[in-house]
Amino acid sequence: MWYGDLIDMKLYSDDGEDLYVRLAGSELDSSPKRKKLVLILALTVIPTTLLLFSCGYCLRKRKNEKKGGHARESTYGNFSNVSVKSSDLPLFNLGDVVIATDDFSESNKLGEGGFGPVYKGTLRNGKQIAVKRLSRNSGQGIEEFKNKVALIQQLQHRNLVRILGCCIQGEEKMLIYEYMQNKSLNYFIFDRTRRVLLDWRKRFDIIIGIARGVLYLHHDSRLRIIHRDLKASNILLDDEMNPKISDFGMARIFKGNQTQGNTNRVVGTYGYMSPEYAIDGLFSVKSDVFSFGVLLLEIISGNRNNSYHNPDSNLMGHAWQLWNEGKSLDLLDSSIADSCPTNEVLRCIHVGLLCVQENVTSRPTMLSVVSMLCNEMAIPPPKKPAYSNKKNFMDADSSTSGAGSYSINEMTATEVHAR
Repeated sequence: MWYGDLIDMKLYSDDGEDLYVRLAGSELDSSPKRKKLVLILALTVIPTTLLLFSCGYCLRKRKNEKKGGHARESTYGNFSNVSVKSSDLPLFNLGDVVIATDDFSESNKLGEGGFGPVYKGTLRNGKQIAVKRLSRNSGQGIEEFKNKVALIQQLQHRNLVRILGCCIQGEEKMLIYEYMQNKSLNYFIFDRTRRVLLDWRKRFDIIIGIARGVLYLHHDSRLRIIHRDLKASNILLDDEMNPKISDFGMARIFKGNQTQGNTNRVVGTYGYMSPEYAIDGLFSVKSDVFSFGVLLLEIISGNRNNSYHNPDSNLMGHAWQLWNEGKSLDLLDSSIADSCPTNEVLRCIHVGLLCVQENVTSRPTMLSVVSMLCNEMAIPPPKKPAYSNKKNFMDADSSTSGAGSYSINEMTATEVHAR
C-alpha cells in the first residue's frame, strides 16, 4: 500500500522523488532483520518500476519513429531517408489565424484554387501573412503534411516565397506564408491596363529573379527540387516587384545525383508542361527549363501561351515564326516597345526559344540560362519548339488523355481577386 498520493513515475525530476511504502508497525522495529527487509523492498521495487517505465518509453518511441518513416516515404516516394525535423516547424494557433483573417472573411480573400482559398491576414504584432486554407480532401495525413512543410521551409532564397509555418487542428490544415504586396505576375502581365506598370527594366529583373530562383532549386539547395508547375500565377511580387516562386504542392525532391523521374499521374498546367512530361510522364530539371522558357516568352510579349490570338498557333509557334523571318522584336509587348534595349530583348527571346525546344537534351540547364541572360556571349541557334502549333498541342493532349494518365492540376489555377 502506498502512503500518501500516488506518484506518476514519468514525472520524476532530475533530483529524484521520495517513495513511501506503508508497512505494519510491527515491521518497523530496529532489528537487523527488519532493516534488511526494508532495504530489500527498496532495492527491488524502485529498479523494477523504472525498468518497466523505460521499456514502455522505448517501445513507444520506436513505434512513432516507424510511423514517421512511413509518412515521409508516402510523401517523397524513394526519399524516406531525408532528414526532416517537423518538431522545429512553427505551429500557429487556429484562434490567432481566425482573428488575423477576420474569420476568413471574403474581404480578405486573395484567391482560390483546387487546394483551397488563400486569405490575407494580420497578426497581433501587425505582421501581415497569407494563409492558404487547404481543402479537406487534399489527401495528406498530419505527419505527412508537417514533414513536407518542414522540408520546404528549409529552402531559403530571396526569389522563393518563405513559409512561416502551418496551422493544424482536427481536419484543418493551413499554410502560413509571408505576404506579397503586389500579388502575382499574371495580375500585371496579362492585364492591358496594369501591364504598362512593368517597363522593360522591371520585366528583365523579374526574368533574372525567376531564373535564379529555379537555379537554386536545381543546383544550390541541399536537395534538388523539381517544381513542376512554374507559371505566371505562381510567381508572386513583393512591394518592390521582386519575384518569388511559390506553390510547391507539386514539387518533387531528388536526392544526390538523380536528375529525372517518371509518374503515372501527370499534373500541371496546359501550355507550360514539356512534351515528354505531358505525354510520357517523364520529368526532370529540363521540365522546369521548358516551363521557364514559356514564362519568359509570356513576360516579353504580355500574351498567354495558351490563349494566343492566332487560332493556328500558340505563343511559342509565333515566336519561332518571327525568329525565322528575322522579326523577333515584333514579339515584344507594344506598350513598352519604345523603351527597350534591342540586344537585351533579342537575347531574352533567343534564350526563351532554346528553353522550349522539343528535344530534352537540346535545352540548356538553368545554370546556362542564367549565364546567357546575364552575359553577352555566343548562344547556339534554337531548334523548332515543342507544340509549335495548336494542333500538335491538342494531339499531345488527346494521346495523354486516351492513355488515362493525365489529370489537370486544378489546384494551382489560382484566381486572383482585387483587394
